[in-house]
Amino acid sequence: MTQSRATLAEVARRAGLSVTAASLVLNQRPGIRITEAAQRRVFDAAEELGYRPNVAARSLRTQKTATLAFVSDVVATTRFAGDMIRGALDAAREREHVLLIAETQGDPEVERQAIEAMLDRQVDGFVYAAMASRRLTLPPAMLTRPTVLLNADSTSPVACVLPDEEEAGREVADALLAQGHRRIAVIGRGEEIERDPRASLAAGPRLRGIRRAMAAQGLRLSPGEHTGNWEPEGGYEAARSLLRRRTLPQGVICMNDRLAFGAYQALAEAGVVIPDDVSVVSFDDDPMAKWLRPGLTTVALPHERMGRTAVEMLLDRNLRPGTRWVPMPLLERASIAPPDRR
Repeated sequence: MTQSRATLAEVARRAGLSVTAASLVLNQRPGIRITEAAQRRVFDAAEELGYRPNVAARSLRTQKTATLAFVSDVVATTRFAGDMIRGALDAAREREHVLLIAETQGDPEVERQAIEAMLDRQVDGFVYAAMASRRLTLPPAMLTRPTVLLNADSTSPVACVLPDEEEAGREVADALLAQGHRRIAVIGRGEEIERDPRASLAAGPRLRGIRRAMAAQGLRLSPGEHTGNWEPEGGYEAARSLLRRRTLPQGVICMNDRLAFGAYQALAEAGVVIPDDVSVVSFDDDPMAKWLRPGLTTVALPHERMGRTAVEMLLDRNLRPGTRWVPMPLLERASIAPPDRR
């Protein structure tokens, strides 16, 4: 036999207050003239009795459902970016909100159906997320609710949350420069991906940050290696091309960790020792980065912090159009050493 749920009247009776006064306390209405001691009695009574507010009734009164929508392309089923959902869920839970999650796999029809289903459930706002940071076209239906773009931006005037890729580029270059490196090359450059925000919002800013750090020291990058993709095979072939040059760079910056995995393999096959012969630094902090030998120095994508920030912006109605930049922490491991060690 199930136990009936306590009512607001029972909470008020236990606290020695009227039902109206108990409701004002539990809903934390601003400016209420009830003593702190009386408010504490209400909260204690609610906890002792296991009182839970009637969400449906409250939503009719406030026109809010305490429900948010998280719509993504492939974030939900990727291990690498699952932290975005964890951060969003934690932030929603802490503010007593429910997060409904839909994944579209990039299919416009699936996306349309998902958004309509969320609107049917009267969500209070949307987080619209992308796995790879890029420029998105915002579905018009989302403009009917407060919306924050996560790991993406748009030509529409909307609030966005993105990792601070340009500052991360400066940090990885500074990590090499601080050790005394002057001949530095980049693996992963490609003009098309650097210049097209619909393909990537990471490549261009990372390279700008790297160049900014080099320019501050009166230096320019050594010729880099273009790759058709940012996968290990691309890093492997690019590193082999570097090895064919007359002079090996002192430091190599890989535009992501998967490229670095391939570069490690090519350098090891050639008998080039990291970091004794060449230093390597990268981006993203893939879960495998710390298991390389030597461990790969890299800047981490702050997915959990980004997911949390997007939900907090929705709930705080901090929705002024523009970008909130989330720092990417540098994780120093063993892949960098001064060139005079060689």
